[in-house]
Amino acid sequence: MQKNFKPNNLKKIWLKLTQKEKYKKYKQHYSHHKLTSKLQKFVGANLDTTIDEIFIKAENDPAINVLHNGNAGDIIYCLPLLKRLCEINPKPVNLILKINEPLKISDGYEHPLGNVMLNQKMVDNIIPLLTAQSYINKVEIFEEHLIHLDLTLFRKAGFALDKGDIARWNFFTSGINANISEAWLKVKPDPEFADFIVLSRSSRYNNALIDYSFLSKYAQIVFVGVKAEYEEMKKCIPGLRWRQVNDFLELAEIIAGCKLFIGNQSFPYSIAEGLKVRRLLEVFYQIPNVMPEGGNGYDFCFQKHFEWLVEQF
Repeated sequence: MQKNFKPNNLKKIWLKLTQKEKYKKYKQHYSHHKLTSKLQKFVGANLDTTIDEIFIKAENDPAINVLHNGNAGDIIYCLPLLKRLCEINPKPVNLILKINEPLKISDGYEHPLGNVMLNQKMVDNIIPLLTAQSYINKVEIFEEHLIHLDLTLFRKAGFALDKGDIARWNFFTSGINANISEAWLKVKPDPEFADFIVLSRSSRYNNALIDYSFLSKYAQIVFVGVKAEYEEMKKCIPGLRWRQVNDFLELAEIIAGCKLFIGNQSFPYSIAEGLKVRRLLEVFYQIPNVMPEGGNGYDFCFQKHFEWLVEQF
């Protein structure tokens, strides 16, 4: 990108009319400018940080406070970073959750929490799972805490959040890289589901090419998720059962204990990914920002591959 490039509509029109080659160059520079200007502002505001800077901020404090205000799935995907942070410093790591932040969602889509990314009920559900992880000291609601690492910044940096890998977003802004091919969640598997396929499919990120009705031939299959999603899935799998959970630790124990987990790009899949259980991911081709990493993980975009994978397991 040209450092001195500035958009100029009059220049753009003039070049288009008089100098075709220079007009092509102008369009290239303009396209690059749009992609990088927000990132440059982010760096210019000194919002990117390093491990050393995090440690300096926390030098006189008993623990490192890490802030997150995102969706429950985003919180699960940030845990490899917290685990790594705990490994490379002697201080305990606290996760500070900020609730009721506004959520922008595309027209035609719904979110279980409506117009916020995280609310108190969701926090109450996720805390048992989070505090069960040895690398998290405690989880608290944000109330003017001193924050040493802000994991909300990736939304301001200018990254293309509709592609790539959610688990890596915070690596870019923090300078902390973790091994996401290894399990970062540990729970006690529920033996009741050892012979079950556990299924989850949110109303968002549905691949229009995928039909779940062939799963009707499998007797041991149970749905985890909200009731409305279960009722929708039951239309194509009449014998499907629903397991309502008390919190997300219970959900994780069910997923950890199952024979096979199938899900789309939603919260239950993030748990399966963190556990590294045998899992199949329905990829939403328009927004492929979740992907299996490490052993036991498979993804699919087409029906033929989906059915073949299920048969193998």
